Order: sequence, then C-alpha cells, then structure tokens
Amino acid sequence: MTAPTPQASAKTVLLTGFEPFNGATINPSWEAVRALDGWSGPGFSVVARQLPCVFGSARDVLRDAVAGVRPDIVIAVGQAGGRSEISLERVAINVDDASIRDNAGSQPVDTPIVADGPAAYFSTLPVKAIVKALRLRGFPAGVSQTAGTFVCNHVFYGLMHAAVGQPLKAGFVHVPFLPEQAADRPERPPSMALRDIVDALRIAVEVAVVTEADTQEAGGATH
Repeated sequence: MTAPTPQASAKTVLLTGFEPFNGATINPSWEAVRALDGWSGPGFSVVARQLPCVFGSARDVLRDAVAGVRPDIVIAVGQAGGRSEISLERVAINVDDASIRDNAGSQPVDTPIVADGPAAYFSTLPVKAIVKALRLRGFPAGVSQTAGTFVCNHVFYGLMHAAVGQPLKAGFVHVPFLPEQAADRPERPPSMALRDIVDALRIAVEVAVVTEADTQEAGGATH
C-alpha cells in the first residue's frame, strides 16, 4: 500500500496592535487586529495581542507573546496618522527618536534600540506580493521605506532582532486613521474605514501564509 501523504501542519499567525496613544481614545491597529483574533483559514489560524505604546515594554510584551503563542508568522500593526494607504514596511532602523512622549511619559532621543545591534533589519514578509494582492482587490497600498522612529519602529526592530536565526516570518504594517479620528482634526487627514483595514489585513495574512518568495517588481521611491 502507498503511505498517505503527510499533511502540513497549520501555521499560527500572531497579529499585534497598539493601545491608543498621545491622548487618543482609539487605535485602528488594535481595533482591526482584535477583530481577527481567532479567525482561521486554509492552513492557518490567527491569534491577536495588544501591545502598550511604551518604549521597552512594547518589546517585552511582544517577546512574551511570541514565546507563548510560538507563531510561524508575526505581523505587527501600527497607526500611521496622515498616511492614505496600507503601508507594508520594508525596513526597521536601530534608533529611538521620539517627537512625542509614549504612554509612560518617556521620550528617548537618538537612542539605539539594541546597543550592539545592526543599523537595520529588513522585513521577511512578502511585502511586494502583499501590496500587489491588496491593489488587485482595490485597496490603496504601498511599500514604505520608513516605519518612523517612535514605538512602531521600536517594536519592528525588536521583532526582527529576535527573529534572527529563527524560522519566523515577520514584519510590520502601518494603517491610516479611522474616519472618526480624522473628523476630529482640523486638517482632515486621510482615513480608512475599519472594515476595510480588517479586510486588508485578512489579505496580508493569506498572502504571507502561502508566499515563500516575494514578488520581484518595482516598489521603491524616488524621495
């Protein structure tokens, strides 16, 4: 008799989002991520965790979540107020340089995230494949060359530093304001409905699960 073909085990995807910060009462990253907690699809299941918007603590909570969940894929999500699209971050840099205080009142300036760490890490998510899939579905999306120097980049860099040598696919996604956040601001920045952010993250997860080699096409910037 022919032995049955072994079935690949389901992958666990850890999604993280941030608590509100800078006086806000809502953060679209957490609202979208928690909507996907427990969601599963062909060959994967999703677990969501909230991170504090605090330097140091955010990395610690993420580290503990990775140790507890033991995911195959980690997609950290954060708010990028002012951006109009879903941003797949390409690179995390080794510096904290905060223009505002975090939720614990800390405001590090020109401080390495990891004292002896490299200058930068690249995402190991298929960022261009995800962007392509999002655009095909009608979502505004692009590859971003900077995750800033606040807690989002802090977490992104810490995640990639911890992933070195591990069989872990990981990266960071920035999402726009929600409409209710934009309505409270006189400059009326771009926004995106929560249901659209949730659906975009669904696509990001599905593409990350099945894509091993990223799409090779232009996705850079001239400035």
